[in-house]
Amino acid sequence: MNEGLSTFFDVPMGTMTLIVAFPAILLPTTNRLITNRLVTIQQWLIQLIMKQLLTIHNTKGLSWSLMLITLTLFIGLTNLLGLLPYSFTPTTQLSMNLSMAIPLWTGTVILGLRHKTKVSLAHLLPQGTPTFLIPMIIVIETISLLIRPITLAVRLTANITAGHLLIHLTGTATLTLLSIHPMTITVTFITMILLTILELAVALIQAYVFALLVSLYLYENA
Repeated sequence: MNEGLSTFFDVPMGTMTLIVAFPAILLPTTNRLITNRLVTIQQWLIQLIMKQLLTIHNTKGLSWSLMLITLTLFIGLTNLLGLLPYSFTPTTQLSMNLSMAIPLWTGTVILGLRHKTKVSLAHLLPQGTPTFLIPMIIVIETISLLIRPITLAVRLTANITAGHLLIHLTGTATLTLLSIHPMTITVTFITMILLTILELAVALIQAYVFALLVSLYLYENA
């Protein structure tokens, strides 16, 4: 059991690039005027997600639309593929999530400092702050700003890892009870099915939440 848990999230270094690039293969593309149902559903979902993410943005924010929709689709498909047996989920690795969160957060901050310098700096000191609290509030707000990419990455990592661990432990318990007490596996088997359904929803929701938070950071600075 302990060995299985210690190796459950090991990174297959030889195939990591293929695993990360594989979701792009699943997105069908076509140049035809009349598309099939799969492409139509895909385009409808993309338009729905873009509407949710970009409604609040101005022209500068809309220029990030391609990046945001690509980010959502990549994380969502990667999370879903990780639920397949004998597969690996790259988003369970904090290093990968940080490699997405830090550049995106840095881009929004640089954009804000370039185009809305006064507004961006004003976020560090809320209006109406008492004079004797100004130094402490500036430090707190600066720390809050700097840890945003870390919280963004940790949130995605923790949610995906927790779900995978629960499914793994429940599946192991089901197999163990099968040989010890066959009559009790019904409860654990039903629990595993419910957890799998829940994890399917979490995989998509976390992709949307990640992109939505990036969109909100962009809105503050664009």
